[in-house]
Parts: sequence; C-alpha cells; structure tokens
Amino acid sequence: MAVKSIQLGQVWRQDQSGQDYLVTKVYSEVFAQFAVLRPAEVTAPDAPTVKVKVAKSAGGASLPGFTFTQEGSF
Repeated sequence: MAVKSIQLGQVWRQDQSGQDYLVTKVYSEVFAQFAVLRPAEVTAPDAPTVKVKVAKSAGGASLPGFTFTQEGSF
C-alpha cells in the first residue's frame, strides 16, 4: 500500500511475519530514500533495526514487503 510520504512514527506490518514495525528514521542516500524500522513491541529497544529502501511511484511511497497499518490519509 502506498502513502503520500513515509514519516517518523508510522506503523508498518511485515507481510511475511505479520509483525508490526515503527518508522524511527527516514533519510536519503544519493538517489534513494531509506527508512529505518524497529519492532513495535516492549522489547524493541533491544531488538535490531531493519533498513528498507523506499519504493516511490505515481501513487506515493511504500516499503516493499510491508503494509501500512494506520488509518487516515498521510
């Protein structure tokens, strides 16, 4: 699912495991944009982060392998 833009604090669900992840950082490298995600759970500060390349299209931005889980328009 595409959103207008990837923003800090958004929650995305990993398609493979069904686990929720929180966007903690969004940054650009040369011609690509990346999002850093961490599990949205109590033990999250100890869990490793995941770096995902943002996929952009005419419909907006998305994270491959993840589905946006929050309601509303961003």
